[in-house]
Amino acid sequence: MNKSDKLKFAVYSRKSVYSAKGDSIDNQILECKKRILMQFPDTCGDDIIVFSDEGYSAKNTERPEFQKMLAAIKSGKISGVVCYRLDRLSRNVGDFANLIEELNSLNVIFISVNENFDTSSPMGRAMMNIASVFAQLERETIAERVRDNMHALARKGQWLGGTPPLGFESEKLEKVTVDDKVKTACRLKPNPEETGIVRIIFEKFLELKSLSGVSKHLISRGIKSRKGNMFSLIGIKEILQNPVYCAADEHALLYFTEQESDVCFEEKDCTGEFGLLAYNKRDHHKKNIPRNTVDKWIIAVGKHKGIISGEDWVSVQKILESNKTDNRRTSQSSNNAPVVVHNDYALLSGMIKCEKCGARIFAKNRYKKNNPNLFDYVCSNKIRGSKKLCGSENIGGQEADILICEYLTQELNQSSEIYKYLDKLKKEVSEKKRENPLEAIEKEINKRITEKKNLLDALKMGVNAELVKNINAETVRIDDELKPLEAERRKIEKGINTFEFQELQIELITEALTDLRNNFRDLTLHEKRTIIKLLVKEIVWDGESFHIFMYGE
Repeated sequence: MNKSDKLKFAVYSRKSVYSAKGDSIDNQILECKKRILMQFPDTCGDDIIVFSDEGYSAKNTERPEFQKMLAAIKSGKISGVVCYRLDRLSRNVGDFANLIEELNSLNVIFISVNENFDTSSPMGRAMMNIASVFAQLERETIAERVRDNMHALARKGQWLGGTPPLGFESEKLEKVTVDDKVKTACRLKPNPEETGIVRIIFEKFLELKSLSGVSKHLISRGIKSRKGNMFSLIGIKEILQNPVYCAADEHALLYFTEQESDVCFEEKDCTGEFGLLAYNKRDHHKKNIPRNTVDKWIIAVGKHKGIISGEDWVSVQKILESNKTDNRRTSQSSNNAPVVVHNDYALLSGMIKCEKCGARIFAKNRYKKNNPNLFDYVCSNKIRGSKKLCGSENIGGQEADILICEYLTQELNQSSEIYKYLDKLKKEVSEKKRENPLEAIEKEINKRITEKKNLLDALKMGVNAELVKNINAETVRIDDELKPLEAERRKIEKGINTFEFQELQIELITEALTDLRNNFRDLTLHEKRTIIKLLVKEIVWDGESFHIFMYGE
């Protein structure tokens, strides 16, 4: 690319955290603009587009402004890209290499101010790739240092603070350094009252092999969480999976070794007295901080007492893993109660709301050998915690399905509210269509077109400088007034077409409802469910009767 060509530059700046210190966004932009104007003096400010990502790391290219810049480059709007330092653009050599390759293929130059690299020269391209390798190496070194710190802490059995798990309290010990940051190290000490709850949870799960069974047991005994709430299934599972309760013995050592975890203790440490600590359990580089797989955990012996033997803890993990492979199609209500949603016999499962507690109501099979499809609709809170959570009466499943179907068939009569609602909509659309605001807009547009024509005709009568000046000014004014009027006309024309489409839709819905009324009983269970969801806003059970709320009422 010739430097004398007119260039359109993109300046890219980035900072990992919101801060005015160091290489701030403003400083980066200023230095980049100086470089552009010095190296390409024919460039003006209007030829520079700024893209800034603040609060984003360079570990990948998922940055909003960076992606906008890439789109502008690919569309041919950018001739050159300038950044203050290479690591502002990327710390990943693969991402960086791909970007440079794409810039070269599009004949877009790249300049890094701090490293003084310029892809217009072969040496600049070579040096830039080398610098990028070092940028990634630095990132990998930081990650390795963090992991080394974790190992050091693991060997000491340090608890890094935060909310202690159920059964423990946190006791401050000393200051430790993690990734150049000073943190207060802590030790876990038992909370006797909560420790008893943890033991109950593990004992009942080994007995019942069911999270919901444990939940019911806790509810029946009035056992609540630290915050005074009923334990959710997710909360119970988190407790059962936490190695902090597991005693460091031979069973624990064998389990985590087989799982290929990073184990920081040996057979001589397996006294069974102390519990375990797990580091690197979650991936803090990803959105929502997901749980890492066990093979990425760092497992060490802590300074706290173990609550559950390694043998029992490992047995619990195997049961949880076995339960994952259960092929039954189940779901959970908003209160985490396990319920059957998809089946070939219950029409309304999950579609009814309990008035007493607000939870959803699901189908529960009675498990009669002579009639396997005999079922009831039961409040999910009642399923989860018996009458302690909700005392709403159960509903006979078949009877409820028949009742709702008969009600909907009646609602599909021509005299029903839904047809009245459709008639009302049709009238409203017809009235809007008849108003025809297009005539008024057309009148205004024609008025200005006539004005413009008269001005042009005036030019034919005689020409002088003052007249031309006035006519040009008036013509510009008229054109400025025409633009919004023409835009409004297009909008109205589109609206009129929309009214016609809405009329057609209402006619089709009316015909479909008539056809549906005549054939509703012949529909499959899945088709009936779909129709109910389209027509019914809510079905509420008050313990004695249904309250059905239709859309449009």
